[in-house]
Amino acid sequence: MLKKSILQLILKWQTMTSLDEFAKNKLKSLEKHSLRRSLKITKREKGAKSLRAGKPLISFSCNDYLGLTHHPEVIKAAGDAALAYGAGAGASQLITGHSPLIKQLEKTMVEFKGTQSCAIFGSGYMANIGIIPALIGGDDVLFIDEYAHACLWQAAVISQAKTFSFRHNDTDHLKSLILKHRSDYKHAMILTDGIFSMDGDIAPLPELSELAEKYDLWLHCDDAHGLGVVGSGKGAAHHFSPAPNVHLQMGTFSKAAGSFGGYLCASKDVIELIKTRARSLIFTTALPPASLGASIAALKIIMEDKDLCSLPVQKANIFTKQMGLPPAVSPIVPLIIGSSDDALAASKALEESGFLVSAIRPPTVPKGTARLRFAFSADHKEEDILELCDALKELNIMPLTESS
Repeated sequence: MLKKSILQLILKWQTMTSLDEFAKNKLKSLEKHSLRRSLKITKREKGAKSLRAGKPLISFSCNDYLGLTHHPEVIKAAGDAALAYGAGAGASQLITGHSPLIKQLEKTMVEFKGTQSCAIFGSGYMANIGIIPALIGGDDVLFIDEYAHACLWQAAVISQAKTFSFRHNDTDHLKSLILKHRSDYKHAMILTDGIFSMDGDIAPLPELSELAEKYDLWLHCDDAHGLGVVGSGKGAAHHFSPAPNVHLQMGTFSKAAGSFGGYLCASKDVIELIKTRARSLIFTTALPPASLGASIAALKIIMEDKDLCSLPVQKANIFTKQMGLPPAVSPIVPLIIGSSDDALAASKALEESGFLVSAIRPPTVPKGTARLRFAFSADHKEEDILELCDALKELNIMPLTESS
């Protein structure tokens, strides 16, 4: 009798639930439209190389723009920090986690970015979903670039503010929305990327700053892809001269800095408020010491080696020149393919030729603009890039044109 009961419980457990049925049908639908994602075991190695299924590949998909994840000084700093402070933080920053390393990293960022203060988050995503709802609420309004990163859109939802999307980098459209809606709300904010992660272009920050000042909005720039590679390494705002006033300079240490974590540089009062009210900072464990130590060491390199910081864009422009594309302004160069099927096929063909280039599909990018996204690093050799261009031409992988 007992065995029978156990068997019945096992059969009941194995029976598909409505949740399982939902997931299965959703996966089938995604598969049908070539939108299902899968994880592939890939070992990253030095020199912009990767190993996948035993096959060596030259990677053009990684955001390690300066090659600092494998830099000996950065690795040593991570190890030294772990030995001195342990493997983890133990709690949130407000409980036991605000270590001397966090304080040192904040101080370094303030000196580098030229702001009054800084707050450190667990990641760039966590920074945005903490910062924006801490400053903007249901009685306020957000104006967001249509191509802004997913975490900015998520932050807008969490904030419960009225949200208006403006056409990508179209300041005239933004101005028309501001004139129509700004006066209806107490507080207002403009949300934009500094460098857009899927297109590689730079936001018109001077014009956005002018609109912010004229109509009393707060300008928030997600500069995850700008730190270390534009503006002498200081980021997208410093790409312009003079640098515009960006009230909220947010970014990450997980790309050019080669480590992990997020930051916000702003005024002293704003940072004090963020440290008191940003839920994704208050209610989560602080970064592990190894990540903090690595970030501090990486920033030292970025601050001292301007030639290194210029290399990713230089490498990107070797590619654009060879492929007849407009000059790159960042390390990111998209090749618009069109359909998800074609983008996946192109990515697979390149992998067979020895290159790792990810296919980016909707909803990450708009429908009909699936693409190959090339990310260039200081570690790429010129011959790597020329071989990539030859492979693209031999495989007849060319950008989608209006007549295509």
